Amino acid sequence: MQHTTKSKAILLLADGTIFHGKSIGIPGKTFGEVCFNTGMTGYQEIFTDPSYFGQIMVATNPHIGNYGVNANEIEADQIMISGLVCKNFSFNHSRPDSESNLYDYFQKQNLICISDVDTRALVSYIRDHGAQNAVICTDGTAVSELKVLLGNVPDMKGLELASKVSTVEPYFFGNENAKYKISALDLGIKRNILRNLAKRDCYIKVFPYNATFEELKSFNPDGYFLSNGPGDPEPLEQVIGTAQKIITSDKPVFGICLGHQIIGLANGVSTYKMFNGHRGINHPVMNILTGKGEITSQNHGFAVNREELENHPDLEITHYHINDNTVAGMRMKSKNVFSVQYHPEASPGPHDSAYLFDDFIANVTKAKSVHKKVV
Repeated sequence: MQHTTKSKAILLLADGTIFHGKSIGIPGKTFGEVCFNTGMTGYQEIFTDPSYFGQIMVATNPHIGNYGVNANEIEADQIMISGLVCKNFSFNHSRPDSESNLYDYFQKQNLICISDVDTRALVSYIRDHGAQNAVICTDGTAVSELKVLLGNVPDMKGLELASKVSTVEPYFFGNENAKYKISALDLGIKRNILRNLAKRDCYIKVFPYNATFEELKSFNPDGYFLSNGPGDPEPLEQVIGTAQKIITSDKPVFGICLGHQIIGLANGVSTYKMFNGHRGINHPVMNILTGKGEITSQNHGFAVNREELENHPDLEITHYHINDNTVAGMRMKSKNVFSVQYHPEASPGPHDSAYLFDDFIANVTKAKSVHKKVV
C-alpha cells in the first residue's frame, strides 16, 4: 500500500470559523456554499450531480474513495461540486469493476479536496449555524487574504445557477421508436432520470434551460418534464414563464426538485432558502394519498412555501417530509401536473419512490387515449 504524505490545509467558513485538515495533493483553493450529505454510498453520483453545482460537499461517510470510480456511475460528464471535505480519503480502492482511483479522477478535473477533517464536528456546526459560504485552501494562502476573497463570493440566495449546468444544444435520449415522446427542460438534469424515462418506453428530447415553450412544443411531445438543478429558483423568470405555458398546454407534466419549485412559482407560490436543506438517501416522506411512508433521496436547499400552497385553490400537497413537515410533493387539481421535491431516480439509494415515473407514464397514456377519442 502506498504511503502518502499530506500537507496542511484549511476550511474557512464565512463566519470566520476554521477547520484544519490535510490536502490530498491537489493544490489550490475553491469557494462555494458548504453543505453535507448523509449518504453512506454513492459518492461519485453525488460529485457529478448538477444540483450540487456551486457547493462544497462535506461527506459524513468517514471513508471516501475506497471503492474507486466507474464511468457508469456518473450523473453528468464532469464533477459538479466545487470541492470536497472528508475524514478519510482512500488513494487505494478494492472493487472489481472500478476503473480508476478517486485521486486520479479528481486530479484530471482539478477538484480541490481536504481530508483528515473532524467531519462530525463540522456537520454539527453546520446544523447549528446553517449553510454558509466557505473556502477550501490547500496552497498555503494566508487566512487574511482568504477572508477577503470569501467575502466576494455571492450568497446562494438569489443566485441563478441552472444556466451553468444546462445543455447548450438540444439532444435526444432513448429509442426514437419508443411509444412516448417527452420534452425535458434541462435545469441540471441527472442522467438516471433520463434512464428511468427511457426504460419506460420514452424517447426524450432534452432542451436548454432557456428554451421557449414553442421550441419544447415543436417536438410534439406526449408530456413535459422539468428537471432538478442547482441554485435559487426565483431568479429563473423566463423558466417560470415557460412553465406557465407548459401547464396551460394540458399535456401531462412531471417536475423533480428545482422543477418542482418552478411549478410552484408558476402557480404564484413562493419559495424560500432553508436553514440547512435536505441532502442524503434516507429522508422519510409521507405520501398523503396512500398513507404510506417512503424513504427517499433528497438534495435541495430551497423549498416551496407550505402555507401558501395550502391556501392555493388549485394546488394540493401530496407528500411532506416527516422530519420537518416541509412540502415534498404537490399536484394541481385542474391540470395533469404533479411534482416532488426529492429524487425518485436515486441510484444508489432507496427505490420507494420509483413509482412516480410509472404515475407520469400512466398520465401520459391516459392523455394520449383521450386525445385519440377526440380526434
